[in-house]
Amino acid sequence: MFIPYKDIDNDSNVSSYEIGLDYIAVQFANGSVYVYSYRRAGKYHVDRMKALAVSGDGLNSYIMRNCCLSNWNIPRRKFRNNWIS
Repeated sequence: MFIPYKDIDNDSNVSSYEIGLDYIAVQFANGSVYVYSYRRAGKYHVDRMKALAVSGDGLNSYIMRNCCLSNWNIPRRKFRNNWIS
């Protein structure tokens, strides 16, 4: 279940998120959803993104600084069809 992102500073492209045991799914303002898993992004980064999501501040910046140039994310359609490797 997606939870609306608080966006305390009103400066984020993140609109909502879903936290699982070993992943975080992030929905952006344009409607795209990406999943960041322990296996692909690493436990440290996913746990940091989970904490930022709950706090409502800094998630978009963290993703832009650490994730966008890597192969950490999986489009939602693949995630829901269990294509995670």
